[in-house]
Amino acid sequence: MKKHIFSVAGYVVGTFITQALSHFMVFAKHYAAVSYIKAEPVFLLGIAAMLVQGVILSYAFASSRFYGQSLIRAICFTWLFGAVLVSYESLAEASKYAVPNIPSWIAVEAGVGLVQFTLIGLFLGLAHRGQDNAQQPTKSLT
Repeated sequence: MKKHIFSVAGYVVGTFITQALSHFMVFAKHYAAVSYIKAEPVFLLGIAAMLVQGVILSYAFASSRFYGQSLIRAICFTWLFGAVLVSYESLAEASKYAVPNIPSWIAVEAGVGLVQFTLIGLFLGLAHRGQDNAQQPTKSLT
């Protein structure tokens, strides 16, 4: 249970660090140009979403063939997980909303997503380190 708590905490910390730095410092002008973004976000809803996503990520990782492998395998797993979320953020949002510049939007969202899910992969791998193959699930998701 402790490894799942650390995994979820790592997901929240990794996501909050990358997204807060992205939205409020590094790419602040980029996001300020988007008219549908609230000036005052509801942080509790964002944290709730991160908790749900972190729980799902930790459970899926522990049930996958990536579990009990190297830190690199944990990062590869989070890149797959991140591809689902980041493809929506970078491509679907650009297709539905009036973003100022579509290529810039895709580049920023995809780049930040890559950093975010790499960091999360490090945290996930560290939270689950030391798991031997005897603890690895017997059934894979594939």
